[in-house]
Amino acid sequence: MHHHLDHAPLGAADPTLQHRVADVTLTVLGPDGRPLADTPVVVEQRRHAFLFGCTGFELIGHANGASDAATEQLADQWLDLFDAATLPFYWGRFEPERGKPRTAGLLRTAQWFADRGVRLKGHPLVWHTVQPQWLLELSVDEIEQAQRDRIHRDVRDFAGLIDTWDAINEVVIMPVFDKEDNGITRLAWERGRLDMIKLAFESARETNPGATLLLNDFDMSTAYECLIEGVIEAGIQVDVLGLQSHMHQGYWGEEKTLRILERFSRFGLPIHFTESTLLSGELMPPEIEDLNDHQVDSWPSTPEGEERQADEIVRHYRTLMSHPSVHGSTYWGLPDTGAWLNAPAGLIRPDGTPKPAYHALRKLVREDWWLAPTTLVTDADGRVPVSGFLGDYAVTAGDRSATFALTTAGAGTVSARLA
Repeated sequence: MHHHLDHAPLGAADPTLQHRVADVTLTVLGPDGRPLADTPVVVEQRRHAFLFGCTGFELIGHANGASDAATEQLADQWLDLFDAATLPFYWGRFEPERGKPRTAGLLRTAQWFADRGVRLKGHPLVWHTVQPQWLLELSVDEIEQAQRDRIHRDVRDFAGLIDTWDAINEVVIMPVFDKEDNGITRLAWERGRLDMIKLAFESARETNPGATLLLNDFDMSTAYECLIEGVIEAGIQVDVLGLQSHMHQGYWGEEKTLRILERFSRFGLPIHFTESTLLSGELMPPEIEDLNDHQVDSWPSTPEGEERQADEIVRHYRTLMSHPSVHGSTYWGLPDTGAWLNAPAGLIRPDGTPKPAYHALRKLVREDWWLAPTTLVTDADGRVPVSGFLGDYAVTAGDRSATFALTTAGAGTVSARLA
């Protein structure tokens, strides 16, 4: 066992992470509530407060019993790195036939993740893409009612398992989206952006008042900032701002990322980087405006691309961790198989082997930023010093244990009663 008593606090070597680290005096109480004096105890980290997320799409089949050796391995790789999952609620796929939502399969998936301590988010409740064809047969008023009903039903059906939602996705472009006719763009054109946001947030909140609801967008221009200002002025309660970062045309770099964070942190809301990708192959040409326009049959990962991706993923996550407004980041797809646009954006190759970026991110999240099981001896008052990243911890003495959380950066006190 390691003894950390003579070491500098975790993360102290990196001043940009001080707001993520607590240095507390932990008082260990016995089952009788009295301090456990002069006793060896083991302290270990269970989970980060920061959401280290990934899509859970790739494990839906596995959670529903359709599994093979490759998927088993992928599930292990997933759980060995991430602790938060985004599940797909694209309306057109979720309810292709009106009144027959595919609730059961996703409920089983959500339960599978929850059983393994993974926090969940549903994505998205309102979006103009991947919409059911049957919406086009309805009037605008009927579309609005169907959308409300859909939100009420799904938020209700998953409450307790999924209490965090991307309430509305990409609303900056929603009313003027022209790639394909769809019911939601028709509604957004008639009602306007703010009314769409109101519809999404109010409907979800009516059903699950304690839910965490995100406004999510890929548009990092001032248009998104103006929209957020309008939302706040209208009194719509947004819990988290979602910023997408699909970096198919290259890593943004520290400077651009921090500039974006400065602009969006002024609203005083927690920020999630909801959709991050970094490629391990050739980059998409910079002149392409809509990433969907880049369609290729084969987009291979390359050795030099994989080295670049490993370097950039570490820099990306360090930058996000350095900014106090960022509360989580979701990587958009663990394997290359099934990746958006066929891009080599995953951290696992099609043959199931991890790319260097997987190892690099795992080392960061589960080693450099992690308190491994550490044996300490309590003093006469049952106290031990604990330094760790904000998150959930366990303390064990013999066959008794207790959990505690580090919730505030800096010095503090916390107690845990063994049971």
